[in-house]
Amino acid sequence: MTTRQSPDHPSAARRERVLREAVQRKLLDPEQALLAAFVDLDGVEASVTALHRAFPDSVHALHTFAAKANCLVPLLERLRHLGMGCEVASPGEFAQALAAGFDPARIVYDSPAKTRGELARALELGAAVNIDNWQELDRVDALLRTRPSRSRLGIRINPQIGGGTIGAMSTATATSKFGIPLADDGNAERLLAAYRAHPWLTWIHVHVGSQGCPPDLMADGVAKAVAFAEHVNDALGRRRITGIDIGGGLPVNFTDDTTDPTYTAYAERLRTHAPALFGGGFRVVTEFGRSLLAKNGFIAAHVEYTKTAGGRHIALTHAGAQVATRTVFMPEAWPLRITAHHPSGAAKYGDPVPQDIAGPCCFAGDLVARARPLPLLEPGDLVALLDTGAYYATTHFQYNSLPEPAVHGFTVDPDGTVHFELLRPAQTTDDLLPAVR
Repeated sequence: MTTRQSPDHPSAARRERVLREAVQRKLLDPEQALLAAFVDLDGVEASVTALHRAFPDSVHALHTFAAKANCLVPLLERLRHLGMGCEVASPGEFAQALAAGFDPARIVYDSPAKTRGELARALELGAAVNIDNWQELDRVDALLRTRPSRSRLGIRINPQIGGGTIGAMSTATATSKFGIPLADDGNAERLLAAYRAHPWLTWIHVHVGSQGCPPDLMADGVAKAVAFAEHVNDALGRRRITGIDIGGGLPVNFTDDTTDPTYTAYAERLRTHAPALFGGGFRVVTEFGRSLLAKNGFIAAHVEYTKTAGGRHIALTHAGAQVATRTVFMPEAWPLRITAHHPSGAAKYGDPVPQDIAGPCCFAGDLVARARPLPLLEPGDLVALLDTGAYYATTHFQYNSLPEPAVHGFTVDPDGTVHFELLRPAQTTDDLLPAVR
């Protein structure tokens, strides 16, 4: 993967300005702040605006943010102010969404392994719940017999239309662990009977996958859900299913600064595959995460040492598997662009030299890039891992008890003035130690 380092691109110039300011304000420091993550809050707002504009007013849509992509409460709170709901998949994410001020009615609870306690709390507060399997359906039914709920309730189906190029990100394969497989023998009839028997079942949920899944595959999965919802409504003679949760998962372009595919392009694919979604007959929920945040963030780390081995240049940095877990363990599926910078934060130019960009973890495979052509790095330089606003630093892997880095949000005024907002403080060594001895 070749890193495109053009000083003329607005995103590159913006990152360089932010890095320079971060160094000057010691948010990056060779002794005290070896590693930090940055989230472009202006970019987040632009992405949210683009999502809302992609769906016409004729679609009654609640766009929720998948908290797993970046669960920091200050960021979730900002997304709430931008008109987003929140999709959660664990008690921790549910608590973070509530702490960020989300109305439970604008929270969607997804998980394939919800406990009775989790379900009871979600139903008590009125959060939407997508039921994953037959046993969970029975569990929800039992809970509703003892207490009423305002929750929107639906069943997650697996349309079984196949996977994308990354198997781990594909959730609509024949044997996926998620949802009730629609094409398995007898399931369509059993689902129809479930909607007939439970008047509180009024939604249906589908999610085909994320990175590596082309938009047409995703739209085809949504079409299967829409067709089944229409089948249920026709069979029952009334609008039993009133809403469709189409999930999220729009893939991200990690090769350059272009946002591709766009929400508008995806909405057009949905209109082609599932025109009924735009007819006003169904309410819609979306659950985008990575596509809203990834390109609006980067991680910066100091180069501690450089060496050569077997003729290969190696830069030992402070960004490795602890913040780029997927890239380290699945480099072919999750390659990252990396840029080289002087200690001041200024972009570094020069003849590209193949270099391994290594992290601090104590295992040989802790590499965020292999033989990457970059200007030759030296101790004290900085490297930036681009397109890491989602997951990465906020989904920390505590190998070697390495601490979580600080995460800073930033905005840039028209005159170029940079403003930082601390979204998460850096974890200290003391934070890693037990409170009770």
